[in-house]
Amino acid sequence: MIRRYGAPPRRGVRYRRRAGAYAILRRGGNLLLTFQSAPAPAPELQLPGGGIDPGESVLAALHREVLEETGWRIAAPRLLGTFRRFAYMHEYDLWAEKICHVFLARPVLRHGPPAEPGHAAVWMKAETASELLGNPGDRGFVSRMLRSS
Repeated sequence: MIRRYGAPPRRGVRYRRRAGAYAILRRGGNLLLTFQSAPAPAPELQLPGGGIDPGESVLAALHREVLEETGWRIAAPRLLGTFRRFAYMHEYDLWAEKICHVFLARPVLRHGPPAEPGHAAVWMKAETASELLGNPGDRGFVSRMLRSS
């Protein structure tokens, strides 16, 4: 059973399963995050990552999404766990059951600004991030990582 974070599924809503790969990118006591100002209805601080494209491996998606959303290349990804959440995805106009694979990795080389429109790379103290991340699954995994360090 995959742990659910956030609101339960809504009655009468048809959800499409969408798998994604997300990264906790730690350097010292700081985390590299992405701030998404668009197309979401409200700005949100997130773990970098996103959907796995058809035919794409989880790790390939992780590397691609982190680069697109932060401008950074990563190394040594290690799976921490998986969670699911039910959410409306404004950019796709769909209700999704998001299956979120969360990895711990090292940011190693900045290539430039994020290529993904509406995203900005943000460095933040890990303790602060554990309180400000936009969804409870992201906050839960960062908090768990901090407790195990």
